[in-house]
Amino acid sequence: MSEPTFQTMRLARGKHSSPRHGACVMELASMLAGEAFTDRPKSVSPLIAAFMRGYNDLLDDLRRQDLIAYAAKVVGTSGSEAVELARAERLLDWADRCWGQRSKPRILGGLRHHWGRHAPPTDPENAGTYAIRSIHNSGWRLHEQALALIDELIAMGTQRGGSGPSGSAPRPATSRERERVPVCV
Repeated sequence: MSEPTFQTMRLARGKHSSPRHGACVMELASMLAGEAFTDRPKSVSPLIAAFMRGYNDLLDDLRRQDLIAYAAKVVGTSGSEAVELARAERLLDWADRCWGQRSKPRILGGLRHHWGRHAPPTDPENAGTYAIRSIHNSGWRLHEQALALIDELIAMGTQRGGSGPSGSAPRPATSRERERVPVCV
């Protein structure tokens, strides 16, 4: 049997030791980037990678395959500290709104503290974990919203005055722009 390629790969849950054992979306991204097989490719924004690793594992097998296109989209998104900070703030805002829809305000404060909302916003693992845990259903509508959020996070490194990964920080999204990406309905 031949070694699977990015063209024949089917995404699966978890971390894998080689493409023969399957791949998550970030492992596929590492293959597309020509990097060593890993779920932490250097060419991908650490924040986007953290969110997508968790989201990959949250999804059922059918919806997980929608992430194949995103494996290619995220290659080259590793950005400056300012871009990563802006992405983290956007992801945390999305997660706060998800938590807010399912929690009483006093409970939300405890959840933020417990699941990393008050950790440094540049810590991609904590931000990604906080956002994944904020998702309260895995229906198709939420899936579309999560994919739109990922598209927004990708774009933050290339627009609004930034010139790609080494560009300046993007300006924060306005409330009207944020409304275009609904959350956790």
